[in-house]
Amino acid sequence: MDQNTDDVRRKRPPERDLDAMDRKLLGVLVEDATTSYAELGERVGLSPPAAHERVKRLRRSGAIRRVSALIDPDAVGKTLLAFVHVDTTGWGKTQALLAIEECPEVEEIHSVAGDTCMLLKVRTESTHALEGLLARLYDTPGVKATRSYVVLSTYLERPVQPGTTSDWPAVVKG
Repeated sequence: MDQNTDDVRRKRPPERDLDAMDRKLLGVLVEDATTSYAELGERVGLSPPAAHERVKRLRRSGAIRRVSALIDPDAVGKTLLAFVHVDTTGWGKTQALLAIEECPEVEEIHSVAGDTCMLLKVRTESTHALEGLLARLYDTPGVKATRSYVVLSTYLERPVQPGTTSDWPAVVKG
């Protein structure tokens, strides 16, 4: 496929791999990014200056992309969470379709493999607002169908975690 990718963000290679201490620091910061360097150091076994230096290095390397507030959806009246599968003609990742990011109800846009092209995570204040968002999607050139999955209950929703699972069960070959 001959496609210009000049405007695609490239990831910087990390200065070095994350070590166990970096992962401990990230584990504390992912829970509360406002933790002071004194408390951060105390919780992971470093001095405050050492914790500060490591956090600076994690920011420089891109391991910490940004610090943001996690807003309670109820506080802003966006109580309806839905996942929308978008089927398109062709590849699907057109500028027209990706422009849906202008809607503050759209939290995530993913290009996926499987029986759909794009997956959106959206949060709206009502079914009427969701219907309006779907109407906008259908007005987008190339969109041929959507399937919406409205969330009834959420049991786990969290940001990226620094830990990894090292002891997955063995695959049994039959």
